[in-house]
Amino acid sequence: SGDFLRRVHQLLLGGDEFYDGIFRSLRVPYEPIRWVQDIPEGEVDKTARVLELIDAYRTRGHLMADTDPLNYRQRRHPDLDVLSHGLTLWDLDREFAVGGFSGEKHMKLRDVLGVLRGSYCRTIGTEYMHILDPKQRAWLQERIEVPHVKPPVAEQKYILSKLNAAEAFETFLQTKYVGQKRFSLEGGETVIPLLDAVLDSAAEDELDEVVIGMPHRGRLNVLANIVGKPISQIFREFEGNLDPDQAHGSGDVKYHLGAEGKYFRMFGDGETTVSLTANPSHLEAVDPVLEGIVRAKQDLLNKGIEGYTVLPVAMHGDAAFAGQGVVAETLNLALLRGYRTGGTVHIVVNNQVGFTTAPENSRSSQYCTDVAKMIGAPVFHVNGDDPEACVWVARLAVTYRQRWHNDVVIDMICYRRRGHNEGDDPSMTQPKMYDVIDTKRSVRKMYTESLIGRGDISMDDAEHALKDFSSQLEHVFNEVRELERGQVTASPSVEQEQAAPTKLDTAVSLEVITRIGDAHVELPEGFTVHPRVQPVLDKRYTMSREGNVDWAFGELLALGSLIMDGKLVRMSGQDMRRGTFVQRHSVIIDRKTGAEYYPLRNLTPDQGRFLPYDSALSEFAAVGFEYGYSVANPRAFVAWEAQFGDFVNGAQSIIDEFISSGEAKWGQTSDVVLLLPHGHEGQGPDHTSGRIERFLQLCAEGSMTVAVPSTPANYFHLLRRHAMDGVRRPLVVFTPKSMLRNKRVVSPLEHFTVGRFRSVLDDPRFDGQAGPVDGVRRLLLCSGKIY
Repeated sequence: SGDFLRRVHQLLLGGDEFYDGIFRSLRVPYEPIRWVQDIPEGEVDKTARVLELIDAYRTRGHLMADTDPLNYRQRRHPDLDVLSHGLTLWDLDREFAVGGFSGEKHMKLRDVLGVLRGSYCRTIGTEYMHILDPKQRAWLQERIEVPHVKPPVAEQKYILSKLNAAEAFETFLQTKYVGQKRFSLEGGETVIPLLDAVLDSAAEDELDEVVIGMPHRGRLNVLANIVGKPISQIFREFEGNLDPDQAHGSGDVKYHLGAEGKYFRMFGDGETTVSLTANPSHLEAVDPVLEGIVRAKQDLLNKGIEGYTVLPVAMHGDAAFAGQGVVAETLNLALLRGYRTGGTVHIVVNNQVGFTTAPENSRSSQYCTDVAKMIGAPVFHVNGDDPEACVWVARLAVTYRQRWHNDVVIDMICYRRRGHNEGDDPSMTQPKMYDVIDTKRSVRKMYTESLIGRGDISMDDAEHALKDFSSQLEHVFNEVRELERGQVTASPSVEQEQAAPTKLDTAVSLEVITRIGDAHVELPEGFTVHPRVQPVLDKRYTMSREGNVDWAFGELLALGSLIMDGKLVRMSGQDMRRGTFVQRHSVIIDRKTGAEYYPLRNLTPDQGRFLPYDSALSEFAAVGFEYGYSVANPRAFVAWEAQFGDFVNGAQSIIDEFISSGEAKWGQTSDVVLLLPHGHEGQGPDHTSGRIERFLQLCAEGSMTVAVPSTPANYFHLLRRHAMDGVRRPLVVFTPKSMLRNKRVVSPLEHFTVGRFRSVLDDPRFDGQAGPVDGVRRLLLCSGKIY
């Protein structure tokens, strides 16, 4: 009938959202193109509009990508609507000049849209157009704007095996250890094949090591299935039956402990070391520590400017990545010469909830990863229910890092099947989300069904692989249960292990002092010293001959003598190279050219390395970085200086969670040095106290050394003793301000060429004389500049 034909005609034109319904049924994540009247070519330059459309998809395509495993919806954005660009469905089969897009000179609009949607609107949403370097953008486009190709069957089976291992591990622990906290990876199991792909690419590129820093979520799974920590050892920790030979520290919770292993490629040759750093419950606090560890390992390998053969992999939660300020502080270090590690691969395990807080209440940005754009890092948003896409992104991320030595971010959007921990009920605060999650099949099941449906594997193959891994877990579990419970023994005293030698000779020869003095006046030919700096250099030469050594030169004598002994000395901090109080001048700047001269790099042919750096205006990340550096290079002398001592309170989390307690919790030792200018000089409360009392409160079982030296010579011996005593213990030094130029605060040369550090300086009237003290009735204890 006519009505029927009229109705069909209306539907074919898109009436009553006919095509929208079809797209929804097929789970197409974008809108259909609407039926409208054609726009004549003369009214708009359609070739230019097609190029605008291409640019729009590159910039905004991620907004229409199908990246949320919990929420299918048709995404729309006016910038991606062809009508917004003066194009209609009548243009779909017309050819336009596309300027080399997808390797073509001319393409039909239909094909252009196919490439754009296939590249930017499938299960990967890419943000990279904020990168300022056009070469990097072009490099990424060449790899993104390519036809989708599924991996070979062998790789598909390997991905499935990793999903099997991840899910079986979590299911097994949930069954055997009901109610125990483990912060499971359920809902985000794809992170295991994703991480495996990162390691595989690193091994293929012959990197020396991959160092992972991550929070608690999924940590046990990563330890077992990525780092290779024996599953039996993990089970023993759940049983509370620790092997005394393997136990270390005070027994921190099992999801904080670190480990190290070897990774071997499944396909092709290659291997790499993989390690997981210890971390506290303070989310993101491990970020700068990870970077410091990696930089120290790279400096030890010393392979030059391109020697970024240790790869840092930082894992994050979505709420913490957006909310914790140390993330931005650490990102800000990424391109600084004193802190570069050649690019970090960031992996955000995006559960779409922070404990009980929804994203709209935990960040103001579109994505939790937006902070990473500050350093021009590309961001890949990927659906955690598409393991093949996650693996593809992981490989591209490592390739990008290797090519450009910049950070790269993978935002793996998934969900948390259980609460924040296994005892929590998330449906109280996210009822609708958990209604969806409770009915959702696991990613392993969906991927298995997909492979079977595509004919890539059989049902028998899938069932056999899962049963094989589950039976291995059951076997190990039974073995652990049958073990005799380890004998409880008293922990050895950390204090006894850390007893410092009492008569360590820290003096140096006069020749060492004169050589350091010479280096301050033996400048390169044609070097123009600033007129205010030249007298300082001349004075240092004179002090090296005649004595009256001031505080700054006493410090340089300590550092220079250690360097002459072959030690690596790294110093950083706020205005450290010159010194806040214009006292250090460890680097001399040419007044005319800006060239740099380092006196302590010009001492002897076989000397150690001197690495002085001005830091970013940061405490949390800067101190965390130096702590990590000192952990990874126990032979280095590593120091950080605050501009004023009270500024160190910005790093209190690092002091509390790592510096003062890392050894007790994890057996992780450090001898990092904190230099904190301290004292009343009339500059108000904020520039007066370095908070000695806070550090003394944290001292226990030899956890730290706290010192307030009073003379340049005693400061000299303190630093040398710290570097030479063989005891790995942090040192906190409260350094002077007005004493830097006090003419009475000097030391003779013989105090450097003989003697050692003195924990007590006696009254000079009685020093070394027993008799006169008989008449003393009152003893006054003082420290610092009061002596």
